[in-house]
Amino acid sequence: MSQLSRLISILTLLKSKRLLTASELADKYDVSVRTIYRDIRKLEDAGVPVYTIEGRGYSLVDNYTVPPVQFTEKQANALVTAQHIVNQSKDVSFVSDFNEALVKIKSVFRTSVQEKSELLNDKIHVFDWEYEEFSSDALSEIQLAITNFNFVEINYQKAHDLDTTFRKIEPCAMYSTNNKWILVAWCHLRKDLRAFRIDRIRHFKILPEKFEDRKFSIQDYFASCPYEDK
Repeated sequence: MSQLSRLISILTLLKSKRLLTASELADKYDVSVRTIYRDIRKLEDAGVPVYTIEGRGYSLVDNYTVPPVQFTEKQANALVTAQHIVNQSKDVSFVSDFNEALVKIKSVFRTSVQEKSELLNDKIHVFDWEYEEFSSDALSEIQLAITNFNFVEINYQKAHDLDTTFRKIEPCAMYSTNNKWILVAWCHLRKDLRAFRIDRIRHFKILPEKFEDRKFSIQDYFASCPYEDK
């Protein structure tokens, strides 16, 4: 990768991520940390408002606008493929938000890339190999609750149970398995972490009340053999 290409890539990453360390950038581009220091200085000399948070990394001044990104054909194809996979999701809100975002992304495709992506779109099909009647419409809202640390109230229906239980939870993380989204949350009813299938949440309410970050690690959670509140 040329230095110019690397500078453009670093600028794009800085805009898309809140903080980046020199070590992260050096590992990504397979260069030395000293080279990254020089790259950051060149961006600063070019008028890019990069600022350093001592001991934490680099970031951009809020509201700085990066020129439109150009997608390669392979990158555009990856997005088209991802759309077909996402469309198999049982969560209506997630599918809708992704497709609306992709429309905006496609608006910056070059004409030639746009034409090729449309061609590929007609030549891809993803089978929904595990059909269930359950669906959901909560994923997008719950994602916001995770990142903003909002309490959530839910009515939850366990498998093979006609009744629902009321829970007040602190949403921590989510993962997908067998085409189902699982929410990991601190349950105030159980006084412990629990895993909830999002398609079994019958009603939910995002509360304005905030909870304290528990510094949850999904890697540690998986290592501890979690219990799913089925």
